[in-house]
Amino acid sequence: MSVFEHDYRPYDGPTTPLRTRPLVLARYGLSEAWGSKITVGLAVLALLPCVVDLVLMYLADNPVAKMLVVGGSKVLEINEKFFFGVLETQCWFALVLAAWIAPRLISFDLGDNALPILLSHPVSRFGYVLGKFIALALSLSYVTWIPLLVLFVYQCYASPVPWAMSHLGIAFGLVAGAAVWIVVLSLIGLAVSSWVKWRVIATGAMFAVIFVPAGIGGIASAILRTKWGLLLNVPVVMSELWQRLIGAPDVFRGKMDLPMPAIVGVLIAASLACVAVLNARIRAREVVRG
Repeated sequence: MSVFEHDYRPYDGPTTPLRTRPLVLARYGLSEAWGSKITVGLAVLALLPCVVDLVLMYLADNPVAKMLVVGGSKVLEINEKFFFGVLETQCWFALVLAAWIAPRLISFDLGDNALPILLSHPVSRFGYVLGKFIALALSLSYVTWIPLLVLFVYQCYASPVPWAMSHLGIAFGLVAGAAVWIVVLSLIGLAVSSWVKWRVIATGAMFAVIFVPAGIGGIASAILRTKWGLLLNVPVVMSELWQRLIGAPDVFRGKMDLPMPAIVGVLIAASLACVAVLNARIRAREVVRG
């Protein structure tokens, strides 16, 4: 049959509900992110410290192992300090994973000029960003709060003494600390990905966004002899936040002592800056070359 003889009509079948349309983008985003063998390799590598921590927890809860270890329970004590170290390790592995995954989510759409086509479908700019955010946040959850909660539950089960009820604050600190880091990393990753079209440069730019201000803040603090420059140092700010959420001993021994409102304010300001970048870059524009 010839093309002109076809009877075309609008689609009148079922449509995806408006509130679940970002989940479609999240599903394809997860497929794009985890379609790379490098992503799988990084995720497996990020879980290796958890395996080591699990072995240490088994040894700490085993009376025979305690007798064989010099120092006994003091060496293998499972407390807030132990879980603080685990949280730090997993969150910095999450940074590496985010630097690899985030550029795959937006920069490819911008580089191929596919964003106008995507936004021409019944999905808003907010829904597009939300779908990409969900894909990245779920990917980072795989190496942060999910394995951390598994370790916490195992310790509750394996401890020879009642342990769970007296340490519930650790579980809250693990989830809250990882959630804050996931939100910050996801927003930074999406903002950098929307600004830099080249994938390799976007990966390096994400590390630069984290560590260049840290160096500037350290230099400013040393020159001006003040602690306020450390608010630009994301590793210090997040370590302070994680330590307070879990209730671990002060890792900086009072040398930093950044106020909690200042820490929260810096994280909110950084998140709002990333939202502003996304608002400026995620637009349905058609490039016409004359």
